[in-house]
Amino acid sequence: MEELIRRGRMLRVHEERYISDDYDELVIYNDEIDEWNKIFIDFFGDPIKPPGVKPTIKDLHLTRNYGSILINQTLFKKDSVNNIVIAMLWPWQDNVHTTLKIARLKK
Repeated sequence: MEELIRRGRMLRVHEERYISDDYDELVIYNDEIDEWNKIFIDFFGDPIKPPGVKPTIKDLHLTRNYGSILINQTLFKKDSVNNIVIAMLWPWQDNVHTTLKIARLKK
């Protein structure tokens, strides 16, 4: 998680809502969403639920403690030996901002 936030430090952050060892929540700008997506794809690979795709029951279960995931939102996932790291992009209706949620889940 720290690596993702470090890579994103070169980009603008509208608001840091919550930062901890296991969960980060930021508000980022949509005009830099392509750069954020490059960071995520480099770290996670392609999203397991891209925007416009209906979330699976597995997606909903994985994200339930963080507000779930909707059809217009993006979900990335990476497994390691002891943890699962997820990142969610929640675009706002203002078309200017997106909420970014990154969580580390214990297996």
